[in-house]
Amino acid sequence: MTVQPLRPAITIAHEAPEHARVVDALVDRAFGPGRYAKAAERLREGNALRDDLSFVALVDGRVAGAVRQWPVAVGEARGVFLGPIAVDPSYRKHGLGADLIACAVGAAEAAGEAFILLVGDAPLFEPHGFEIVPDGSVRLPGPVELRRVFWRAGRPGGLDEVHGVAHVPRDD
Repeated sequence: MTVQPLRPAITIAHEAPEHARVVDALVDRAFGPGRYAKAAERLREGNALRDDLSFVALVDGRVAGAVRQWPVAVGEARGVFLGPIAVDPSYRKHGLGADLIACAVGAAEAAGEAFILLVGDAPLFEPHGFEIVPDGSVRLPGPVELRRVFWRAGRPGGLDEVHGVAHVPRDD
């Protein structure tokens, strides 16, 4: 009898420039062209990817999943915006998405980021300490279902000053 591993051998590494094209294609397959109309995309347009906080999951050197993070400001508070996260369909149900989220959160905390903001689904993000943003605390640049906007502190007190409109930070 041949025993199949329940989970392939996975390596998680920082996203590097050579991964960008493959990650973009993976995200396009996962979310389709409609993603460009979403409020979350407004926080990525014209923004600079935090490659130190963005990761790929590699199986035999091939990108099987990815998570990206971007600088974000809410009012005067600065943190990171997590997303998109995408996993190749052939590697779903192996916990890869959870591993990528845990890695991204750990990196943001280690970097001293005040908070992490995202648009997503409770079953995927609540196990990682994310909570629905209270009504009126954060407004995104476009329509979004408020029950899908989550945050978590990256350090103690990291959410204390997070109030207002989320936007791409500009260094003046």
